[in-house]
Amino acid sequence: MSPKKTPTKKELLERVEELENKLKEAESKAEKHLSQLKYAKADLENIQKQRQKLMQDFMDRANGGLLQQLLPLLDEVEILATRDAEKENLVQGMGMVLKKMQKVMESEGVRVIEAEGHPFDPFKHDAVMEVETSEEPDGVVLEEVRRGYMYKDRVLRASMVKVARSPKQSEEENQDE
Repeated sequence: MSPKKTPTKKELLERVEELENKLKEAESKAEKHLSQLKYAKADLENIQKQRQKLMQDFMDRANGGLLQQLLPLLDEVEILATRDAEKENLVQGMGMVLKKMQKVMESEGVRVIEAEGHPFDPFKHDAVMEVETSEEPDGVVLEEVRRGYMYKDRVLRASMVKVARSPKQSEEENQDE
């Protein structure tokens, strides 16, 4: 084994200078990358703000279109409310407004949930009462108390319904108690 050679002062100074230069290069690269990262973050925040603004503009336009379709209905209801009309004319006028309102709703993708005579569906119906009957099968909607609506594939409001229940089931439950 050969003894380790001790570096000279000059070699040590050169090595220190070399390491200092490498450190300066690394610091310069780190600053450059940090600056790029800050710009990228700012760009991302700006894109998110633009996207949010576009979404809000889109929603405002869609709502504006729907509201524009509702304005004539509002006008007709105001006319009906301010006129001194007979009950028959008011009923007829309200019927016309109702039909127009239903057309607007349909054109926007809103549809009525079919309930009466259909099997109870907890996702579309809200049971407010069970009615004992042998005329309809168990679990069938007998009566719609309040109409429900769908918007495309989403329930806007569930139908409030009365559901058929066979008398046999209620007797069995009484015996269990």
